Amino acid sequence: MTVTPADVGRRVSLRRRLPTGEYSDVVGVLESWADGVLRVRRRTDEVVEVPAAILAAGKVVPPAPPRRPR
Repeated sequence: MTVTPADVGRRVSLRRRLPTGEYSDVVGVLESWADGVLRVRRRTDEVVEVPAAILAAGKVVPPAPPRRPR
């Protein structure tokens, strides 16, 4: 995993292991990493809390492209 607490404020992609054994990805801006929990703000403005203990992989990714006007 290449995401660290120093990456707060950057856009990240995290893969987490769910209780079912499946994996789920979370992409967004890493808002905080405290007490073993990463908070990621998705493009939809939803904030997802991911316990560091269930992270399978993570990396910093480029900024999201601008949204196209409708």
